[in-house]
This record gives sequence, structure tokens and C-alpha cells, in this order.
Amino acid sequence: MPPVAFSRRDTMNTPTPPPAPSRLFPRPSWAEAQFIKDALRTETIGGGLLLLAAAAALIWANSPWSDSYFALRDAKVGPDWGHLRLTLGHWAADGMLAIFFFVAGLELKREFLVGELTSARKAAVPVVAALGGVVLPALVFVGVVTLARGATGATEGANDLRGWAIPTATDIAFALAVLAVIGTHLPSALRSFLLTLAVVDDLIAIIIIAVFYTSTLTWTPLLLAAIPLGIFAALVQRRITYWWLLLPLAFATWALVHASGVHATVAGVLLGLVVPVRPRASVPEVSTLSRKTDVAHHFEHIVRPLSAGVAVPLFAFFAAGVGVAGGGLRAAYSDPVAIGVVAGLVVGKLVGVLSATWLVARFTHAELSEDLTWGDILGVSLLTGVGFTVSLLVGELAFGVGSARDDHVKVAILVGSLLAALLASMVLIRRNAAYRRIEELEGADSDEAVRA
Repeated sequence: MPPVAFSRRDTMNTPTPPPAPSRLFPRPSWAEAQFIKDALRTETIGGGLLLLAAAAALIWANSPWSDSYFALRDAKVGPDWGHLRLTLGHWAADGMLAIFFFVAGLELKREFLVGELTSARKAAVPVVAALGGVVLPALVFVGVVTLARGATGATEGANDLRGWAIPTATDIAFALAVLAVIGTHLPSALRSFLLTLAVVDDLIAIIIIAVFYTSTLTWTPLLLAAIPLGIFAALVQRRITYWWLLLPLAFATWALVHASGVHATVAGVLLGLVVPVRPRASVPEVSTLSRKTDVAHHFEHIVRPLSAGVAVPLFAFFAAGVGVAGGGLRAAYSDPVAIGVVAGLVVGKLVGVLSATWLVARFTHAELSEDLTWGDILGVSLLTGVGFTVSLLVGELAFGVGSARDDHVKVAILVGSLLAALLASMVLIRRNAAYRRIEELEGADSDEAVRA
């Protein structure tokens, strides 16, 4: 049979199908969904421990034995040299949170090299949403504090605006604990968005702490910190992961960064960023790991439970203890800074994340995934207002541990985070039946992936 000939007119008259619209929050691959599921499971357990630690601190700090709590928090331990004789509260903020930020550094590198931030198209939504979730809360805070000071005619407290960064952080562990409590089956696409947004949020928080909350800087120890950091990087790049080699180098890096005046948690991020993410088969067998091992994944598997289960709850225990009895709550809400923190967490985060996501959709002509609605994005945007760990840290850096202003900030962070969690729960729980159907579809996808 001779081939069928098409005329040029037939070809020209053939309609060209319109391009498929790009989608916001597409369903992730099965492998990516499994990684997210495993990572968030640990964070959810850690979030529960964080809530218990914060509750225990609040109860103890408002009990008849409150003096013993503050005496424990302010007890000094450590050697007298190297600026290392610190209170237990200080050790928790600078030492324990360095572990948390080490995991954040690992997550950042993974997201930029093999995760959701590998391309501009994939990174656009979480990065723009995270930026909106930083800028708007800061503006809301500054606006509320300025208006409140103008209304009262107050001239004291010129450092009120130092707390502008307090409501800009999202606590992923606390947020996931809320999801676990309300029992919502949030789709993997939204969980991935929430996790990636929190990672970008951590990066912005690190920059803010390093740039805006470093009051004095001593260059000599900061430059010396490059030596143990460089040796640590050289060892892990060659997949040499003996703990008795790496831990002393990590501690030396941390101690030198701490002595320089830069907040010591920055050392944790730097250590995380030098760990290789991709396996490299050309490396000789000089390590306890296989030459094909993803070192970052190996470290994360070991350190994430320590961070979520020990480091962050310990910090929460020493940071969340604040007296609210005997007029403490009333005093907090006569403070413009406390009002600004609550407004920033509840209103600023919602407006910032939601409007930034809408703008991405508007200017890229992208559509939401067919399974999702803008009500789902509203609920997740409210959930980003759960700011706890980094918000408490920034409050301490801005106003000093144990000061009256710091106590007001702690009350505001607790109330604002709980209010954001409550509102998010009310929005998300209404769609739980739809989330269950999406979860069943994702389960079917995973079965096909396993068979393949």
C-alpha cells in the first residue's frame, strides 16, 4: 500500500493543541514523597517533644518552685577560657541549636543540589513564598510598634524595633506537631512545599542572625575557624567519617565562631553545607561508609533524631519558661512589641505567604494542581505562622535573656503560634476527606512504582 500523501493545506489546517498549563504544587515523585515522609515523621515526633518541653517549662516557671527553674537556667558551666563559661540557657541556645542548624545546612545543600531548589522553575514558589513570609511579618511588626508608640506618645524604648525579625521564622517541627494532633492527611505536595519553605526560611534566618544580630566581631577567631572547618570538609569529601575525627573539628569550629561574636549556630550551618550530598564512586575505600554512600543522608539519619528529639526540646525548655501569673500576661499585652509579634505571626505570615504564592501563579499563568484549592494554600499559609524555636532565639538576641521585654516576647510568640495553629487547624480539617482521597491516589502511585 503506497504511503498516504498529505497536502500542505491539510498540514496547515491541522490545529495545534494548546500547551498544557503549568501546575503549582504538582504531586511529587514516589522517591521524593518517601524522603519527605521519612523526614517529616522525625520532625513530627520532635514537635511533640518540643511542645511537652515548652509546657513543662511554663508550668515550672509559674509554680511555687519557679525560683529553682530560673536558677537552673542561669547556672553557669564550662571552662573559664575561650568564652565558654556559659549558663545552661546559653548553652542550649548556642550549643544545642547548632545541632539543629547543622541539619538545616544539610537540608539546604540537598534542596539546592538534588531537591526542590535545583531549578528556577521548581524553586520559584517556595522561595518567593518564603520571602513574602519574611518581609510582610517584619513590616507588620514595624507598623504595629510604630503606631502603638505614636498613639501612646512613648519616647522610651528606642530599641523596640530591634525585634523586627522575631515573627519572620516558621517552626517546622511545631507546625507538623499541629498536623499530627488534628490528624489531617495533608497531601505530599503541600507537605513538600511546607518543608522546602521552612528550609529557605531557615536560610534567611541564618543570614538575619549573622548580619543584624552580631553586635561585636573579632576577626582573628573567625578566620581561625576556617582551619578546622576546612579539615572537616576535606575529610567528609573523601568519605572519612570517623566520629572521633569529625566531632573535635566540629567543636573547634563552633568554639571559634562563638568566640568571634558571630552567633555560634552559624557554625552548624557551615559544617552542614560542606558535607557532600551526591555519592562519588571514584573515592577509595578509606571510610566506614560505602564509596557510593550519600554522606549527607547518612549524617542526617544520625543527627536529625538528636536534633528533633534532644537539642530543640532542650532549647525550648530553657527558652519558654516565662512567668505569666500575677499580671505577667497583662503586662505583656501592654507592650507594643508583644502586640507586633502576634500580629506578625498571625497576619503577616498569612498575607505574605498567600499573596506571594498567588503572585507567582498570576505572573507565570500557572494553575493549582487539580487536587488542590486556594483554601488549602490559605490553611498552609496560616500554619507558617507557627514560629517558635528561631523566634525565641531572635527574641533573646534582640532584647537579652531574662529581660522584661524578652519575657513579653516569649508570651507573644507562644500566643501567636498557638493562635496561628488553631486557625490553620480550623481551615485544614474541613478538607480532611479530600486529603484522604489524595493520599489513597498517592498510595496507588507508590504501588506502581514498587512494581516497576
